[in-house]
Amino acid sequence: MATSKLHALWNHPAGPKTIHFWAPTFKWGISIANYADFSKPPEKVSYPQQVAVTATGLVLSRYSTVITPKNWNLLSVNVVMAGTGIYQLARKIQHDYFNEEQAVVAKE
Repeated sequence: MATSKLHALWNHPAGPKTIHFWAPTFKWGISIANYADFSKPPEKVSYPQQVAVTATGLVLSRYSTVITPKNWNLLSVNVVMAGTGIYQLARKIQHDYFNEEQAVVAKE
């Protein structure tokens, strides 16, 4: 039974013999790196980088549902990319804009 499932995966149109398998698999590296950056101080987070990660995740999440054959690995990696990018942007915006207002109020 396991052999037949492995054989089916190997010969699937989005299986390991195609770029449709490897491209999203390598994108997981970007998502994992972005997740690892959660511990980085917000002042070291880059707006352009996080906007690019978020936009890529959002746009390609939409289009990964349209392609045939369905590539659930591509959909999931793009959802995670969008999520980590949004979280990083939220951290950066909160640090840059809302902490300054609190500091000004505290000084008065």
